[in-house]
Amino acid sequence: MTTLSRKCVPFTPFEGELSKATIAIVTAGGVHLKDQEPFNTTDDLGDLSFRIIPPDADSAQLMVTHHHYDHADADSDINVVFPLDVLRDLQAEGFIRDVARKHVGYMGYTMQLKAMYEGTAPEIANEIDRGSRADAVVLTGG
Repeated sequence: MTTLSRKCVPFTPFEGELSKATIAIVTAGGVHLKDQEPFNTTDDLGDLSFRIIPPDADSAQLMVTHHHYDHADADSDINVVFPLDVLRDLQAEGFIRDVARKHVGYMGYTMQLKAMYEGTAPEIANEIDRGSRADAVVLTGG
C-alpha cells in the first residue's frame, strides 16, 4: 500500500523593508469581481479555479462566492478578507512601496487536495510570479 505524504512549504518570513516592498493578495475566501464567473458552489468536490483581480479594481465591485464560511462581514466590507483598500492606504502612507499588479482569489474549499496541491497552488504561485512584481504576498482565508 502506498501512502501519500504531504509536503510542507517551509515558513519563509519576509526580511525586506516593507517601505521598499510591493505586496499582492491571495485569498481562499472566494473573492472575485462581480463581472467574473462566480465560483462553483454546487460541486461537492469544490472549485479548483481562481480569478485574477487587477490592482485598480474597485473594492465595491468585489464579492464573495463561497458556501463554507459565514462571509456576512466580508459582504459588508470586502477588506475583511481582501484588504485591497488597506494596501492602497499603506502605499499612500509610504508604509509599503506599491500594490502588486495582480492579485488572486479562489475558493479554498476542496475535496481534491492532490489536484489543489499539484495543480492549482502552483498555478496561483506562477500567476503572482508572472507580472505582479510582488515582493511579498498577504494570504487570507475565508
